[in-house]
Amino acid sequence: MKKSQNLLSFLFMHIAFLVYTLYPLLGKFATRYEMLSFQFVALYCMVFAILFLYAILWQQVLKRIPLTTAIANKSITIVWGMIFGLLLFGEGISLKMLIGAVLILSGILILSTEKEKPQEDAA
Repeated sequence: MKKSQNLLSFLFMHIAFLVYTLYPLLGKFATRYEMLSFQFVALYCMVFAILFLYAILWQQVLKRIPLTTAIANKSITIVWGMIFGLLLFGEGISLKMLIGAVLILSGILILSTEKEKPQEDAA
């Protein structure tokens, strides 16, 4: 039961990170409109709403997952940004970017599968 609960917590954390990656996308879409136009303001209001939602989700993540693990996994947002840039804006992905993504994913995998060491009481 604990393993499935950990998996659900891990999945919840990555859904929160996916929500977090939406704010720069909306910001980039907002640049297509004239400053202070209705569309521009509406998109930036959505940015603030997403950041508010993410702040709530982040607090829930920290209740379930150690801070060090959560922070290490947060770097996945860079990979999501590359994917969204490719799919939504036609931006290219260079070899350096791919190597960086592999390094990020490797680090997340290593840190997420590492067993926690019991803490020793301070004398």
